[in-house]
Amino acid sequence: MKVKPTSSLARLDERIARSPVGQGWIERTHFADACASLWIDGELVHLEDLVLHDAGADIRAPTHELTIAREVLRTRRRIASQPPGWALSPDGLRSLRGHDFVAGAPAASHGADGTVADAGELDGSTNGGGEGEGDDDGANPLDAEFAAIDAVLARSDAAIKQAKTPHRVGSREKDPFVYDLDWDEDERLGEWRTVLRELDRFPPVLQAVVALDAWNGLDVLQHAPWLGRSLAASLLRQAGVTTGAHLAAVNLGLKSIPVDRRRNRDRETRLLSLLAGIAAAAELGLKEHDRLTLARRSMERRLIGRRTSSKLPELIELVMSRPLVSADIIVKAVGVTPQAAVRIVGELGLREMTGRGRFRAWGVI
Repeated sequence: MKVKPTSSLARLDERIARSPVGQGWIERTHFADACASLWIDGELVHLEDLVLHDAGADIRAPTHELTIAREVLRTRRRIASQPPGWALSPDGLRSLRGHDFVAGAPAASHGADGTVADAGELDGSTNGGGEGEGDDDGANPLDAEFAAIDAVLARSDAAIKQAKTPHRVGSREKDPFVYDLDWDEDERLGEWRTVLRELDRFPPVLQAVVALDAWNGLDVLQHAPWLGRSLAASLLRQAGVTTGAHLAAVNLGLKSIPVDRRRNRDRETRLLSLLAGIAAAAELGLKEHDRLTLARRSMERRLIGRRTSSKLPELIELVMSRPLVSADIIVKAVGVTPQAAVRIVGELGLREMTGRGRFRAWGVI
């Protein structure tokens, strides 16, 4: 069977652009693709955990894998919110690499010279006090509050200076326990960009496939191998296969491809598997769009005869915008009590997705 990923992606993109559930589909795809990215790298992150973590409504401490999944989620949103060519530009690549996280955890802040800033330095406090230190007589009760505000402003200024520092990635000394010091990410990224320049005359989907295979072969980034798949989706967007808001769910499509094909030693087999993964992403996207469209129509029928002050229309918009919703999320977004949230969920006929008695979450059937 021939796969035609270009036409499938174009058909999906056209449908999303004109659909009333388009924005909800895009947001749901971000979550699903982030979970699929971790699955491809051999880790398991539950969709409901990622949704709750993103909403700040965790039911337990976030795991290492969940933190990385949220970084993938944020990266997809960031790429989608920028112009099509931003992610593959020098500034875009530098910015996407510059999250300063080690295996998904934020690293210590450092100054413009690449040295790690001490917490006391950021707060503006040092061991040696200024004039009048220790003199509490006549102190204003608001001095402590103003000092806390000054400390926050100092940390904000340091973070802004850090973000504006060019080529700050890799500038500070790396911990040999965490990093392979012989792993030159800048050199590998340069080799990968050379491959990109050689693909200018290739069809867009073939460009994305070859670029992704080259990224995997070069192992460009030690702690963010998933970024190559997001860049491949951005390459499709830059070529015009998808529109500004739609970022292809490459991870979701590749999840359906057996691992022995995706990591085969034969390059042709790998390229064909990547091509099939992009085609699968388009087909899965079309099916999900049709499912969401039917679900919205079914829920809107329940609005017939309701009062104009009913919260059900707001709940429908919320449910369509994300894969799962919990009572806490409904309370914050819709503005009802927890008891009312559970009641209107029952009126809307949503399905309980977690199977738990506590910390439940609902979604469309």
